[in-house]
Amino acid sequence: MVDEFQVRAFEGGVGFDVQVAPRASRTAALGIHAGALKIALAAPPVDGEANAALVEFFAKALGVPKRDVRIVRGATSKRKHVEVLGVTAADVLSACT
Repeated sequence: MVDEFQVRAFEGGVGFDVQVAPRASRTAALGIHAGALKIALAAPPVDGEANAALVEFFAKALGVPKRDVRIVRGATSKRKHVEVLGVTAADVLSACT
């Protein structure tokens, strides 16, 4: 079975699904898992720390300001939908996979 990861383009940016693993030893992209980009986060899932770490990870990896990275669905879940402004699907795929 092939895990199908889709980056959906919209006017001004892209959206994609993310599966997070908080409290990891380090923050890093781990590849594709169940159709989502799996990200290990060193931050704990307490008081929004893991979400802030996820936003910071994508901002740094994609070279955009943190204000251009939004968690639009799944803020309290391990499975999230993220939108990033000012990048293309190719940017996400090359920086994070």
